[in-house]
Amino acid sequence: MSVEELAEISRHYGADSDYVIAGGGNTSFKDGDTMYVKASGAALADASAGAFVRVGRRALDKIWDRQYSADSEAREREVLADLMAARLPGEEAKRPSVETTLHGLLPFAFVVHLHPALVNGVTCSRQGQAAAERLFPQAVWIPSINPGYILALEVKKALAEFKTRTGGEAQVIFLQNHGVFVGADSAGEIRKIYEEMIGRLQNEVKRKPDFSGGGAEGSGGSAEVLQVLAQLAGGAAFVRNREVARLVESEASFAPVASAFTPDHIVYAGSDPLFTAAGTKEGIELAWKAHIEKTGRPAKIVAVQGLGVFGAGTSEKAAGLALELFLDSVKVAVFSESFGGGLFMTRDKIDFINNWEVEAFRTKVSI
Repeated sequence: MSVEELAEISRHYGADSDYVIAGGGNTSFKDGDTMYVKASGAALADASAGAFVRVGRRALDKIWDRQYSADSEAREREVLADLMAARLPGEEAKRPSVETTLHGLLPFAFVVHLHPALVNGVTCSRQGQAAAERLFPQAVWIPSINPGYILALEVKKALAEFKTRTGGEAQVIFLQNHGVFVGADSAGEIRKIYEEMIGRLQNEVKRKPDFSGGGAEGSGGSAEVLQVLAQLAGGAAFVRNREVARLVESEASFAPVASAFTPDHIVYAGSDPLFTAAGTKEGIELAWKAHIEKTGRPAKIVAVQGLGVFGAGTSEKAAGLALELFLDSVKVAVFSESFGGGLFMTRDKIDFINNWEVEAFRTKVSI
């Protein structure tokens, strides 16, 4: 077992868009008193030994003995300072993943945290907990909670309760409106657990998203909208397929994807898509301005009725990533139909992510 194995399994999942998009997900490996954890903003698909930060496990454990501020912003700053202090000499240029403390809680050599759309069809659904408990009775379910120290603290409690109840260690943790953690003492066992999980879920879903075709209807106006959005934002991209065409038939049709399912969707595709019936330059400009006045930020996703969906960003890369994450949210919405329908993050949790320094840093280094 070595950091090379960690890099290999990171690339394995990072290169598969069914498991990871953009800078999502993180991985770790424990070797004695040292833990190697993915650096914030690094992409799993490109992982090498240099993509990981070495942190001292003893220093990390001391975080649980600290008393932090009751104010959420102050608390996260204090925890971040302790997390940065846990880095070993020579690692000062890297920033550990915000979920490093959570990785440290799992008593396994390897931990792989991913956001597969198929899994999030459960974690972002109204009947998700019941479905997870039925399909994966040995897993731990964590209700929706803000990421960071509070999430890790909740997981710590849940893992202790699981061990008291079962006498064993939980290897799978489902996080509502977030994703899944898997721990094991070998990379091969990690793969086996994920394969069994995905296979079981594939047998449960009643419908898969249809990203084929899309037809020519409305496609003639996409060039004009692309040009307008590129001028307004800096970069723009466009998608239309059969699933998207159904969603943009009306504002009511767009409702299943009209908000955010997970923090990653917010980071790359925004929390408040703009839906408009206006397909002209003047109409798009007015809708764009009104959206900024309403939300306080530019739209990263613009859905034009009868036409399709556009990604908007400060660059072509950012616009493309916005569309990738939007299509991921479409997958989540479709898969959630088999588990009672989609469940968005609540507004207070969306606001937390939109204003969290950690996610601002991740956006800066990954786009």
